[in-house]
Amino acid sequence: MSPRAADHVRSVDTASRLASSAEGRADLVVLLDGARRPIGTAPREGVHGRDTPLHLAYSCWLLGPDGRFLLTRRALTKRSWPGVWTNSFCGHPRPGETMGSAVTRGGLHELGVEVEAVTPLLPDFSYRAVDANGTVENEFCPVHLARTTAALAPDPSEVAEHRWVEIDELRAALAAAPWALSPWLREQAAQLDHRAWDLIRDHATDDRGVAS
Repeated sequence: MSPRAADHVRSVDTASRLASSAEGRADLVVLLDGARRPIGTAPREGVHGRDTPLHLAYSCWLLGPDGRFLLTRRALTKRSWPGVWTNSFCGHPRPGETMGSAVTRGGLHELGVEVEAVTPLLPDFSYRAVDANGTVENEFCPVHLARTTAALAPDPSEVAEHRWVEIDELRAALAAAPWALSPWLREQAAQLDHRAWDLIRDHATDDRGVAS
């Protein structure tokens, strides 16, 4: 084999290994101990069950150009809480991925949009909830605020439908029909004080934003 051919083979092999490594990381979630320190990884598809270990996630509240908040209804094919209305989107950072990158990636994956001005809203949020089918969510799940000006193109395997609502409409729905909303959205809203609600309103019209 010529040196040039050997270099080509090594290049292809390296690219294949990198692609395989990236694909593997995409299917993993970060496991945490009680102090929220990483202790390992687990396959994403198998981590949620009746004894779900604490793991790292994120949640995002997305605002449109007119300042309205995006509510999404989970696809009916979702394993847990199918068809439930919830915050804009959620997901899991990959091993070694920053939270800001994970939120940006999640916006593209679930909603088909680029998000901007990603800002921590509830950086210490965590929750545990049990679905009617016994599936447990057990996540350290920092909540972020973000904006978009793009038209949505939701992934139907993630989002059944969506609705833009005024912030005051969301607060009214939380008070009048909390059972219709996801447990994590209810808990997030319950932890927001008046300063956080003011931040949400300011964020909707602030062109400067704050990057995480």
